[in-house]
Amino acid sequence: MQQDIHNGGAGADRHPADPARGIPAQRPHTPAEAASEPPHPGGRAARRRALTARRTRRRRVLKWTGGLAAFALVAGCGGAYYAYQHFNHNITAVKVQLGNEAERPKPVADALNILVIGTDSREGLGREYGDEGSAGHADTTLLFHIAKDRSNATALSIPRDLMVPVPECRTPDGKTIPGTARTMFNNSLGQEGRDPGCTWKTVEKVTGIRVDHFVMVNFDAVKTLSTAVGGVEVCAAKDINDPDSHLRMAKGRHVVQGDEALAFVRTRHAVGLGGDLTRIPLQQQFIGSMIRSIKSSDTLTNPAKLWKLADSATKALTVDSGIGSVDKLKDLALDLSKVDSGKITFATVPVLDDPADENRLVLKQPDAAQLFSMVGGDRSLTEPAAGAEAPEAPAASAPAATSGPAAPAAPGGAASTAAAAVDAKDLRVTVRNGTGTPGQAQQTVDRLVAKGYAKAATAANAPVATATSIAHPAGKAAEAAALAAALGLPAEAVKADPKLGARDGLVLVLGKDAPSAAAAQAAATPAAVPSEAPKDLQRVQGDDVDACAR
Repeated sequence: MQQDIHNGGAGADRHPADPARGIPAQRPHTPAEAASEPPHPGGRAARRRALTARRTRRRRVLKWTGGLAAFALVAGCGGAYYAYQHFNHNITAVKVQLGNEAERPKPVADALNILVIGTDSREGLGREYGDEGSAGHADTTLLFHIAKDRSNATALSIPRDLMVPVPECRTPDGKTIPGTARTMFNNSLGQEGRDPGCTWKTVEKVTGIRVDHFVMVNFDAVKTLSTAVGGVEVCAAKDINDPDSHLRMAKGRHVVQGDEALAFVRTRHAVGLGGDLTRIPLQQQFIGSMIRSIKSSDTLTNPAKLWKLADSATKALTVDSGIGSVDKLKDLALDLSKVDSGKITFATVPVLDDPADENRLVLKQPDAAQLFSMVGGDRSLTEPAAGAEAPEAPAASAPAATSGPAAPAAPGGAASTAAAAVDAKDLRVTVRNGTGTPGQAQQTVDRLVAKGYAKAATAANAPVATATSIAHPAGKAAEAAALAAALGLPAEAVKADPKLGARDGLVLVLGKDAPSAAAAQAAATPAAVPSEAPKDLQRVQGDDVDACAR
């Protein structure tokens, strides 16, 4: 077709062949050549008739090649239009309800935070994967931060078993789902009809990082996307035989796709300690390898593979309405493509076993707050270049989720002296929510743990109270005063409670004067973004080809 278009567009310079008459291609005669031609038999009239015949044939050939060119253009445009409509039709978009804008974390200009939700939904997959027809929960979740200068990216894995507050949320059809003060993170989706908007709000509440968009995939997406790129290379440091995920893999490197790829990212009982925290590194390894496969020249220069990848991706994704078109997804993909694989860091949110349930997790403080602050402040987890300057703190520092009552500078006097003398790590503090607003107790516990009160825990809600108070047993007035100082509460908030025994700890009842997380965040003095990641942070770089399942 290119040759036809060229011929048709350059007909004045070259005479195309006429295949119907067996006439070879000709070039126009120069004046000198015309003068040197032998006389045409039959005189001047005959020569005119021959010239007219040549011109007629030339116009016929030009129309023929021009028609092919026009057909090619129409077909090409039609194909592009078909592809555009086809991919657009594949995409499922959801309009999420995020509530009051004033209560959300502040954005960092030009940075992007994409919430990637892997749901364990079995809808349409039959009995092969168990729980047939399950609507699915937030089984695998990553918060993907792309730096404002596109020089690096960070993918934070949020464990499904992490205990968090889930805020009240509304579904697109107007249904209001009450918040839960403390539940597993994966219940932020699916439970009681919660949609991805609920998971979005939960992540903002827990991390204090503003989310810009979400992308949700199910089991089938792992199968189709891994197949579309021709397989994803993974590594096993030992033989794996997991009857639950159906993964059987010998030690060494393998290229997996389809069912085997899904089995790899689902396996957990045959690796590490057998829980979610040992499955997460496998998923990070798999995603990093898939990104390398997608960005490889073998994929980008193969039209058939690109079509298959685009078709599989758009069918597999559920996204928010803000990126619910091919154009917007393309722009998002271009932003990500600017980041070198070696500058993408996968990390797991720091956690500890939940003291109340060894099968659940809680945030490890102050490490989690430090990590959230780095990501929220657009600080790379990749090794900084020599002489690199620290980024400025955002207008409102993260995380919001660790905020309970506001924490201004501790007042002077006995309270501040007591604060310095008390060893907080062994002091039991029970936090009860009397604000009437769900989630405040857990937020305060998170803040106390960050301040060293390792044994702080929530209890049943208290009756709604006007003012926040701290009750203490006899002999623990100094400890109560120290807690008041740590939370910025006045001295009159502390009172002795004769009902508490010598072995009891302190009881903190949050009243209506306890500010919301957003209000505490807005009132807080912006702090410098940490320059280093927490010690012992689990992480792997996107270009690490030596990462193996252990």
